[in-house]
Amino acid sequence: MIVERQDNEILVRFSAGIRTSRIQAILDYLRYEELTSKSAATENDVDKLVKEVKKGRWNRTKKELGLND
Repeated sequence: MIVERQDNEILVRFSAGIRTSRIQAILDYLRYEELTSKSAATENDVDKLVKEVKKGRWNRTKKELGLND
């Protein structure tokens, strides 16, 4: 593995023998960290959003199944 810094990027090179699915899982996590690093959302904010989304999903499902009486 080779790690290089170029301008404001970090390049990582792996040998071809490593499974790409493992590398992709690590890259997905690093992308998540990059995207959320400047977030001001609290865990409580996220919980509220998830609850709201789930409620909307249930309401749509009830409507699709004709359960809205």
